[in-house]
Amino acid sequence: MSSAPNVTCASSDGVAWLASAGTHPRSTLALWRERPDAPVVLPCGTVFDVVSAPAVFGRRMLDRLWGDGAGSGPVAVFRGRTLFFAAPGTAQRLPSLLGWEEWGSQRAQEVPPLLCHGTGDAVTVPPLAGDDAGADSPGGARWLVAPDTRHPWLPGPEVMLWAAVRAARAAVRISIFPPADQDAKVYDVSRRR
Repeated sequence: MSSAPNVTCASSDGVAWLASAGTHPRSTLALWRERPDAPVVLPCGTVFDVVSAPAVFGRRMLDRLWGDGAGSGPVAVFRGRTLFFAAPGTAQRLPSLLGWEEWGSQRAQEVPPLLCHGTGDAVTVPPLAGDDAGADSPGGARWLVAPDTRHPWLPGPEVMLWAAVRAARAAVRISIFPPADQDAKVYDVSRRR
């Protein structure tokens, strides 16, 4: 079983890719040159969308992506949530796929909600440096999988759905059978001839 790469610092190509999401990429790059420890808010919808999951469930999704699937694009942790950088359009399509999978049904009530950030939304991107000193503090931001190329592979809505469903199945046993009727009479028919 593979695990997510231990890449907590963004490469120069990864930094260029992140900056390209902003309305003023050169200004973003200049800010990061001055303060590589500064988190930055970037818009979603053109270069990437972001799927946000509660931290523990997000980690389960990440484990599924790397252990049983194709891997992931960049992944960060911010304020108790795991942020998956996904292909543009994922934020629009994923909620309907989750609904189709009966995500909101009574059976899946234990599964935490996923937040999808796309066009018109923005997310806080962790500092570029891999210093984990403030990562566990409230509001701490850090990379689990930092961007390391100008054209990272970003999972689409189907891949994110796959990871979420598998993480949910691993987290809670969801039965397709209704609970047994407690007042029902049960007969042992195994000894019948």
